[in-house]
Amino acid sequence: MATESRSVGIGRIGTYAERLGPTWLAGAIAAGPATMVSLLVAGASFGYALLWVVVLSAIFGTVGQYLAMRLGLLTEAGIVDVVETHLGSFWAWVLVVDVVLAAGLAQLVIMKTVADVSATIVADTGLGIAALADPRLWGIIWAVILAAGLAGGGYRVAELGAKVLVSLVVLAFVIAAFVVPIDPTAAVAGLAPEIPAGVGGAVVAAGILGGAVHITLLTMQSYTMRARGWTDRDRDIATFDVVSSMLVAFGIYSLAVFLVAASVLPAAGVDPATISEIQAAEALGPVAGEYATWLFLAGLWGAAVSTLGGNTIVPPFLVADKLGWEQSVDDSRYRAALVFVALASAGGAFLEGAFFQLLVLVLAFGLVGTPFALAVILYLLNDTDVVSETNSHLENLGGIALFAVATILAGEFVLEEVETIGEPTSAFVVAFAGAMALAIVGLAGKYGRDRLSAN
Repeated sequence: MATESRSVGIGRIGTYAERLGPTWLAGAIAAGPATMVSLLVAGASFGYALLWVVVLSAIFGTVGQYLAMRLGLLTEAGIVDVVETHLGSFWAWVLVVDVVLAAGLAQLVIMKTVADVSATIVADTGLGIAALADPRLWGIIWAVILAAGLAGGGYRVAELGAKVLVSLVVLAFVIAAFVVPIDPTAAVAGLAPEIPAGVGGAVVAAGILGGAVHITLLTMQSYTMRARGWTDRDRDIATFDVVSSMLVAFGIYSLAVFLVAASVLPAAGVDPATISEIQAAEALGPVAGEYATWLFLAGLWGAAVSTLGGNTIVPPFLVADKLGWEQSVDDSRYRAALVFVALASAGGAFLEGAFFQLLVLVLAFGLVGTPFALAVILYLLNDTDVVSETNSHLENLGGIALFAVATILAGEFVLEEVETIGEPTSAFVVAFAGAMALAIVGLAGKYGRDRLSAN
């Protein structure tokens, strides 16, 4: 009987593994170039001090995707459509604008990453073609490839190859975590919640958490569930999908990258203020030796190319849901929106500044818009007119804890930006944060009024 039970258990796990998908897509985007760079910058800048944020990012990333998954399963509709139906058109537009701004800025910086790394690789090969070492040219090339590939369904080939490269560099970081001399005492001390003093502590902390609970990951979950045809009857496999991808796979990835960076980069004398992809590659030196730079560049390039495709579809998907378009390239309006976003992303290659610092900033910005999305999800999951089974006390507790931590870290980041509000970027971040705060207050007021009227 024991052998039979064991066989049934193994068979069930095998069945689950074959059906995994929706949250693994989110996990792949979460493990993109911005998260990798945020972890590397955190380790180089503050050693193990932000380990607590890394651990929380995996835990809260799981909580966020679980709540978004529940909403998708119970409503069997896209989140924008659900908001439109139950909260009204105004709130649906607020959510769409929130996501489009966060995803749009991420798109530009990810394209800058792809373009800069492509140019660096070409320059290092010594081909002697000066034009091909210009990131701006690569931005245009990749925008055209992206538009043609996504509109015609052919970009999956590029994404598949990119994911293979990402898998190699992730494996290298995991191996390196067993090779480099990690300081256990300092690592344990890094579990104490504290934002390190100095410039950038808040933005890096917000960037790490933002990689796991980014608003685009939360809002796209309902659409990936629909694409898979999952309903509430698939809750077990959906829960396994969330836990295995975010808590286990993403958690291992985040810990490995961070611990290796915290152990190697400060000792190597890397200046966190000017860290570049070449300097960050030293983290893989203990494993890859003289090939560390090439391996890291290939992995970073792969992560950026893979994430670029997934991020491009986010704004068109939500806009299509809001306007009632078919979310397929068979609908010419959706296809046109997809092509527009893809081509517009070429502008990212013309951005000033180092993409390492911009990637961290864009995740922190995304975190500013995340509390509103969490508030919407919690609102809907506690409304009996929306779902047949409202949140349990434990599920609400997890959601509120995630909302509180995301709000605090986003607030710390915004406070840093207030100090430089004279700069256009900082002014925009502060204005966006203010708008999102007002939206959350307004949504809370609506929830209170609805509960009073119901009683």
